[in-house]
Amino acid sequence: MDHVEGALGARDRVGVQDFVLLENYRSEDAFIENLRKRFQQNLIYTYIGPVVVSVNPYRNLGLYTPQQMDIYRGVNFYEAPPHIFATADNAYRSMRGEARDQCVLISGESGAGKTEASKKMLQYLAVCSTHSDNVDRIKDRLIQSNPVLEAFGNAKTIRNDNSSRFGKYMDVQFDYKGAPVGGHILNYLLEKSRVVQQAEGERSFHIFYQLLAGADDDLLDTFFLERRPETYAYLSKGNCTRVSSIDDKADFKTVYSALKVIDFTSEEIEELLSIVASIIHLGDVMFTAEGDKAGIVDARPVNRVARLLQCPEEVLEKALTHRTIIAKGEKLLSPLNEDQATYARDALSKAVYDRMFTWLVQKINTSLANKVGSEQYRKHVIGLLDIYGFEVFQKNSFEQFCINFCNEKLQQLFIELTLKSEQEEYLSEGIEWEPVAYFNNKIICDLVEERHRGIISILDEECLLPGDPTDLTFLAKLENAVGEHPHFVSHRTGDVQTRKTLDRDEFRLRHYAGDVTYSVTGFLDKNNDLLYRDLKEAMCQSKNQVTSSCFPKSELDDKKRPVTTATQFKTSLNQLMTILMKEEPSYVRCIKPNDNKMPGVFDPILIRHQVKYLGLMENLRVRRAGFAYRRPYEAFLNRYKCLSKDTWPNYYGKPKDGVELLCQAMEYRHDEYRLGNTKIFIRLPKTLFATEDAFQLKKHDLATTIQATYKGHAQYKKYKKMQWAVTLLAAHWKRVTAKRLLERRRKAAKVLRSYINGFITRNQPPNGDNEMFINHCRVTFLHKLRDSLPKSILDKSWPTAPPNLRETSALLKDMFHNNQVRRYCLNMPPQKKMQMQEKLTASEIFKGKKSSYPESVAQPFKSNRLTPQHESLKSKVFDKKYLSQEERPKYMSPVVKYDRHGYKTRPRVLIATNLAVYILDEHDFKLKDKILYENMTGISVSELADGIFVIHAECTDKKEKGDVILLSDQVIEATTKIALAAGKINSIQVVKPGGLAYTMSGGKEGLIEFSLGAETRVEKGKKGQLVVVCI
Repeated sequence: MDHVEGALGARDRVGVQDFVLLENYRSEDAFIENLRKRFQQNLIYTYIGPVVVSVNPYRNLGLYTPQQMDIYRGVNFYEAPPHIFATADNAYRSMRGEARDQCVLISGESGAGKTEASKKMLQYLAVCSTHSDNVDRIKDRLIQSNPVLEAFGNAKTIRNDNSSRFGKYMDVQFDYKGAPVGGHILNYLLEKSRVVQQAEGERSFHIFYQLLAGADDDLLDTFFLERRPETYAYLSKGNCTRVSSIDDKADFKTVYSALKVIDFTSEEIEELLSIVASIIHLGDVMFTAEGDKAGIVDARPVNRVARLLQCPEEVLEKALTHRTIIAKGEKLLSPLNEDQATYARDALSKAVYDRMFTWLVQKINTSLANKVGSEQYRKHVIGLLDIYGFEVFQKNSFEQFCINFCNEKLQQLFIELTLKSEQEEYLSEGIEWEPVAYFNNKIICDLVEERHRGIISILDEECLLPGDPTDLTFLAKLENAVGEHPHFVSHRTGDVQTRKTLDRDEFRLRHYAGDVTYSVTGFLDKNNDLLYRDLKEAMCQSKNQVTSSCFPKSELDDKKRPVTTATQFKTSLNQLMTILMKEEPSYVRCIKPNDNKMPGVFDPILIRHQVKYLGLMENLRVRRAGFAYRRPYEAFLNRYKCLSKDTWPNYYGKPKDGVELLCQAMEYRHDEYRLGNTKIFIRLPKTLFATEDAFQLKKHDLATTIQATYKGHAQYKKYKKMQWAVTLLAAHWKRVTAKRLLERRRKAAKVLRSYINGFITRNQPPNGDNEMFINHCRVTFLHKLRDSLPKSILDKSWPTAPPNLRETSALLKDMFHNNQVRRYCLNMPPQKKMQMQEKLTASEIFKGKKSSYPESVAQPFKSNRLTPQHESLKSKVFDKKYLSQEERPKYMSPVVKYDRHGYKTRPRVLIATNLAVYILDEHDFKLKDKILYENMTGISVSELADGIFVIHAECTDKKEKGDVILLSDQVIEATTKIALAAGKINSIQVVKPGGLAYTMSGGKEGLIEFSLGAETRVEKGKKGQLVVVCI
């Protein structure tokens, strides 16, 4: 939306968004009324050109959500309603687009919302910049540094529950892509006196109360602390230990997690908090007068401080009550009186806290440092200045003097950069305009900081004087030196009316923001910031790593007098001014609507005072009289030259003439711009926005043209390169193919010669001539062998090998046969394997011994040779009547039994179990003989081809019948199976032709004669023996 039209359209409803458009812009009443209208509609931001005026609403209005951030991201400054996000986005885009360092100066009274504005702008920069893992790491640390610094550097004051009690300038460093890659914080003048003293209704720094409320019980026990802050002297001076708007317990958890994010180890956090706890206990160290020296009332707090700081207790106790004085080269130990000891205790507390805070900022800076590894990646910065506002209390001391001097310097910078520099620029450029009267506060700054004559110089001089200078002697010298200054007045130099409002120890400065009365009480002590050497030595002995870093031992060797607090502060401020002068500033002017922190309350008198001292009316008059935009001709022409065909792509004339051609091409009206000596001045923002919009549109057209031209040129180069490459490749390929053909022919000829020579000498031992031929023969034989290997384990065929491969062939044949056997065995079924094992056993017993063995080899052994009729009888009779539970049949077969005396043949069934051999009647399976294996002494067969075998049994009882003579068609099988079942393989005896004795009942012996004959027969001999004749 066009800025002017939008602002005018909204004027009657909620005033105007930009004071530049205020009709009666010279009227202060109209200015304040416009602020009031917008404030009552919760519109807390209003522009004065690029300056943002912010009124603290003292409540959450939902103005800082991610949705609100999206409204202002990448949008021109005036295209959305006034907001600090617009300022942040404008600074960010200016830094990226114009490659210029930026700074945002946030000013206003204490309680006007400066710290919150700084935090919200930092959050916007973190959210709206580019992202990556390293960038997100930096963003998190930038954001998390805020609660840490607020905890240790902010406190509750009468006017502000979260008042910054130190100055902070944060540089956010960006790379060339606009991504934050680092940061750095400068801190100024921590109000360390707040550690030991607070005004009524105020608190010390937040961290003390957060520790007591948020730490767990174990941590508090470690620090010897209780949860009630009112029990500790340092924390209850202002009689305000709790604040309704602050949740100390939750804030402690936030601070603790934030410390983790910014690289604090658990040990560092504990040591940091132990220092905080030690200061709490140090405030409880009380002294009593013991004559002219001080004594410690209760040694327990000293003991706790020493344990927390890890320094010797006796050294600390001695340093709190004594002081070492060097007189004529000798060290003398001088006792301190009660007041001096109290001063020493407070000085130590302030010094420890101040140095700890400085260490904390340095540690945060280390965490925020650019980790990319090269300074070249750090391109530009955006600085955020959040520094104490102007302070006027009922009793103003040295701290308020320094704070208000700082605000004077910032106001001087504002005047230098906005009012004075603008008017001087118009004059130097020869631009006609209406001069604006303004108050230049340089006279006040000189009064404070002028060398030799300024207040700070006089204060330093008084601090250096020998003897016993006091605050009143300082005031007297001040009256003599600057008593006639128009902005200084004291009780002695003032008129009668003024004297009624000033005590004799006070002086008044007429600041740009109003008159402030300062009490000189404590000026010398606070400026000297004296810490006795004995206390430094005690701290240097600390084993606490943070404390030892804050109090290096090298400090004890430095004999120079420390620089005073005021001079340090003045030097730091001048360095800050130098930094800010190099950067392009943006301004946020914060206003508090009332003194009671009440939401919705608008105090016109208080507002008028702030509008006056912030110089907002002068700023408005300058903006109305001047021009909104100015740029050197070269920069303007270089950016917008594409908008005119007369200046694009290059203009070789004078830059001013080129800019004039651009103005004509853009059809600027004469009242919209002026051409100065070196710059163009554009009056209204809408003129600049129209130019910028035209430039952005033109960039797309130019990009299309550039892309098309580049693509055409790139394709042409690519085509020429390919054409050249094809020619080169063709030439190289022809050369390569010719060389390859020649090489192949050479190799072929060599192979042929070697092959022929090898064939001629093939039967000779291997040598260089026949090596190739022999290798060829080997390969050929191996290929032939591969295709004609025996398929069966019984196939003994094998190809005939050449003479020089016969030994290898024999080895391969054995290996192949062994492999066949192995594979055959691995693939053999268990039953088949068992049969083979039985056959192998039979072979070991009978091979070469019994004539019928060769005929049995081809016949597989069987475990059951019974007929179906026999099977039926076995199940009905044998299994039920004779077979015990632990017995299992191993072999069953029909046999013929010979009687022991008459040798009559009787058909029987033989069943061998795992325990015994059973001889059963073939017809009814009645048991005829049972030979237990334990009684079996052997089995005898002849070496002839008969089927007779005798089972020998030991006769232990007269009733036992003796050995059993049997005939089986499978004598090899039967005897082997029985021997295996009995586990007596070696019990089988193959006897030679002749007589075989056997035992009968009663111990009688019989004889079986084996012999060869013309025919096979078995009969009873004449002598009563059994005659067996085999062919």
